[in-house]
Amino acid sequence: MDSRSTATAEKIYAAVRAIPRGKVATYSQIAALAGNCNLRRHVGNVLHKNPSNEHTPCHRVVNAEGFCSGSFAFGGPLAQQEKLEAEGVAFTGGRVDMHRFCITEEEFQCMRLEMAGN
Repeated sequence: MDSRSTATAEKIYAAVRAIPRGKVATYSQIAALAGNCNLRRHVGNVLHKNPSNEHTPCHRVVNAEGFCSGSFAFGGPLAQQEKLEAEGVAFTGGRVDMHRFCITEEEFQCMRLEMAGN
């Protein structure tokens, strides 16, 4: 991985670490926080290689419709849902209730400011 890719991955991991417990963010939101809203797929690839879910809770990232990853890197597709439910995130019809649990625009802006300060 070149230094630019490593820097982007670190921005992605920092954005994921900023997601509050009991909330989720989308791949697009994480890409935007990392500095390029066109990196949605790259976010998924980087999170699949996450070295520590304890340090970087990638289970808090879902697709725009609230569905979990079909190949969650840490224990299969149901593990992500179980981790989110353990944090109080509710599912309806097999997906996260995005109106209740996705980060709000205000939270997104706070995360952006927090990341800019680091």
